[in-house]
Amino acid sequence: MKYSTLKRSAGLITPLLFAAATSLAQNAAINKAHSHNDYKQNIPFQQAYYAQAGSIEADVFYLNNKLYVAHERKEIEEGRTLAELYVKPLAALFRKNGGRPYADSTLNLQLVVDIKEDKAHVIPALIKELEPYKDVFQSNNKHTVKIVLSGDMPAPAEFDKYPAYIYFDGRPNINYTDAQLKHVAMISDELGSYTEWNGKGVLTRPDSLKLSGMINAAHSKGKPFRFWATQDSPNTWIQLQKLGADWINTDHPQQLHDFLANRHKLEFINPKPHPIYTPTYKVDGIRKPVKNIILLIGDGMGLAQIQSGLTANHGQLNLLQCRYSGFSQTRAANSDNTDSAAGATAMATGHKTNNRYISMNPTGQALTRIPDTLAAKKIKSGIISCADITDATPAAFYAHNIERTNSTAIAADLLTSNVDVLIGSNQKSFFNNPDASLMQKLKAKGYNVDTTLTALQKQQQGKQVVLLADAETRPVIKGRGDMLSRSLKETIRLLSTNKNGFFIMAEGAQIDHGGHANDLPFLVTEMLDFDRTVGEALKFADQNGETLVIVTADHETGGLSLLDASTAEGRVLGNFSTNDHTSINVPVFAYGPNSNEFLGTYQNIEIFNKIVKLLLNPGK
Repeated sequence: MKYSTLKRSAGLITPLLFAAATSLAQNAAINKAHSHNDYKQNIPFQQAYYAQAGSIEADVFYLNNKLYVAHERKEIEEGRTLAELYVKPLAALFRKNGGRPYADSTLNLQLVVDIKEDKAHVIPALIKELEPYKDVFQSNNKHTVKIVLSGDMPAPAEFDKYPAYIYFDGRPNINYTDAQLKHVAMISDELGSYTEWNGKGVLTRPDSLKLSGMINAAHSKGKPFRFWATQDSPNTWIQLQKLGADWINTDHPQQLHDFLANRHKLEFINPKPHPIYTPTYKVDGIRKPVKNIILLIGDGMGLAQIQSGLTANHGQLNLLQCRYSGFSQTRAANSDNTDSAAGATAMATGHKTNNRYISMNPTGQALTRIPDTLAAKKIKSGIISCADITDATPAAFYAHNIERTNSTAIAADLLTSNVDVLIGSNQKSFFNNPDASLMQKLKAKGYNVDTTLTALQKQQQGKQVVLLADAETRPVIKGRGDMLSRSLKETIRLLSTNKNGFFIMAEGAQIDHGGHANDLPFLVTEMLDFDRTVGEALKFADQNGETLVIVTADHETGGLSLLDASTAEGRVLGNFSTNDHTSINVPVFAYGPNSNEFLGTYQNIEIFNKIVKLLLNPGK
């Protein structure tokens, strides 16, 4: 069963069965690697074996009663024999594993012996060489290693002259009898004989039908299919799998193993898209005073993350309803690769700083944050995160620290901030703070402290701190639900009563987590949750008419690239180049009055400057 099939069926089976089925599917996929010309590897046999290849190929020549592995006769070297490099180590592992090639009983192995010439001597020599290892190659054990001959093979009519454990590599243009097919292990042919496709992009429809027809014909005979002389790249592997090829030819078994082993973390299918809000655009881009600003930060969200969400949501996103967009340059003061602390500080204060610094300049001096600047004009502020509220991005809007992990000190800094609503998790840093009286001090400052959004819904006015249990901000893929959009709606409800307006920063924190984990299902489900929150912001902006919505990121995470996609299926397959941040620009989207202010390319500090200008100097 393919992973995609399992993904669609996830709701029909228990999590335990799903995990087991997914594991089996992964193992089956990994075990379909064919290590081509394996003897050319730095470590023949071992490298492919420990990459869990299901098929390992060695070219052989007969010389002085021995079988040597080499591509050409002139390359023969003493000691590089089939027995020493393949048969003996394989037999030792088979016996060590209790009568199977791999310790994992779901994995099997075939050894493909490609006879370069002189089959009359090679085959008898091979049979003699395998004789001491009947338990490995000749027993009735279902895990017996299959010996498959390729290259200079005997005619099909002669197949039955050889021992039953000797199989042959078939060809699609040969009409085998039923008796002959029993000796055929697989059907193989050179890809270039049928198409000019070079492994890049997708096949033409005629070529795709031709190749899939060949594979289906082999399957109708109960035989797996392999193309050789294929490009060795992720795109080629993907396209071959789509065609239905059973063995994936590779000269890089470890790379193919890693791709296949991690595919469950690199592919996501969303059968049911969420609905999109259609904005009215009545005041979009119009020059008029802005009373409220909602800044939505998709932590780690670059263009590839957005595109993955767009594809998974079948070609629509709330985010892309915004008609005005630009690019933010994210570099920190001490590195072109920013972290969330420096990236958020730039947007919260209008100053570049060092990575790890929370609203402190590079020399360690405190910077004025947006809520403090706006408080002078009696504009209220709310800060929301769907994760730890003391983490770098939200912290930059209410705390000062030169180390982003000082969570208890960051929590205590809420006392000196001008934030009116704070929502997120990490109760421990507040309730078990070194300042034992922190909660009393917060209440003395006018904060009502709750631990659930349900409790917040009952509040009608005043400052609010909602410290959720960590489980309430678990990843969406593990059941978080609509915590982020609910938090935004409740914060808007509370702050919109302020006649002087409000500023809200809501963070889609865990897009970043998915990028760090190189886990596309994790990332895309967070991206889609963030987009639903964007939809709520756009809807309010239309209802209010004086609200500007800005959507951006602090940086990109993961170096995500998209390898394959289907908008119709909501399916996306990607790959990551890093488990860290990158220095590429991130997009900025804007909707509402003066949204055209966010066109162009600019440093991330300009987001602060534009927000302050629009809220404090609306007529200029």
